[in-house]
Amino acid sequence: MRTDLFDYELPAELIAQHPRPRGASRLLTLDRESGGIAHRRFAELPDLLRPGDLLVRNDVRVRPARLYGRDEQERLVEIFLLRSLDVDRRRWLALAKPGRRAKEGRSIRFEHGLSAAVLDVDDQARRAVEFDRPVSDEILERIGHVPLPPYIRREPDAPDLAEDRDRYQTIYAREPLAVAAPTAGLHFTPETFASLGERGVEVADLTLAVGAASFKPVIVEDTSEHQLEREDALLPAQTFARLEDAAEKGGRVAAVGTTVTRALEAWARLPRSGAPGDLRFSTDLFITPGFDFRVVGALLTNFHLPRSTLLMLVCAFAGRERVLAAYDEAIRREYLFYSYGDAMFVY
Repeated sequence: MRTDLFDYELPAELIAQHPRPRGASRLLTLDRESGGIAHRRFAELPDLLRPGDLLVRNDVRVRPARLYGRDEQERLVEIFLLRSLDVDRRRWLALAKPGRRAKEGRSIRFEHGLSAAVLDVDDQARRAVEFDRPVSDEILERIGHVPLPPYIRREPDAPDLAEDRDRYQTIYAREPLAVAAPTAGLHFTPETFASLGERGVEVADLTLAVGAASFKPVIVEDTSEHQLEREDALLPAQTFARLEDAAEKGGRVAAVGTTVTRALEAWARLPRSGAPGDLRFSTDLFITPGFDFRVVGALLTNFHLPRSTLLMLVCAFAGRERVLAAYDEAIRREYLFYSYGDAMFVY
């Protein structure tokens, strides 16, 4: 499909720059059969689910993956760690900004005496960097910064705001494997889950290590030419059992976000073998209109960037024209968009 079919105009003032209290966001609901739109508050989400439904969430934790250092001329350079390239966590695949200060052979100094050398630059401008010692989660917690997306404006190299450290993370986040938050989950509070339990809605977890590639703009003219990078996923045996139970009872599977949707739909296409146990796999599944959804029956999501793979997934689930009409309505009613913005429930 043409990429420009997923374009829309968003006033800059509707890009949320700061988080609101969890659970306080607005919630637009979209009936994907009729196209009907309603306006609610996120706290009403449990009322939209039915006893026997299964809510699946991504419990990945966001790593403080953005580092600020200085090159040989004492100029500021940002190194964004994507993933470790060795078990010792000394070599990492990273992005750099500005790239001219992180060319092959250059060295960069960071806080606490940490330093790194740029070993290589690939054809996608990613750097292989080697640090002088292992970069543990403890080191990243000390010197790393919250990897907020670029549309959330913060001063480079300034200390993280306490609100970002707290709110760019779900309350159920566990292992720090992601470099971007599964943002649909940012709205949830303990009270939300208590209400879901009272309503008879089960909750299950999976883990998808969200990488920066999921949010990479689609710059090709035809979506068929875009390729997602693979991301690692874990589907626990307990979640598998709850998925099977929901299917037997006729309950819907409600995905908390596009990352959960991709993981579940990728899992549904894997061959089944042996007794069910914790299943680890990787996926580069790119969902566009015409996709056959085998698992997900309802979707909680935020509002996404124009021409993004995330918007394309939502359009595949509910229909492009209906989703873009809902976006137009959200803009007209001044909903806030993107990571810290309002939410949308598609059923």
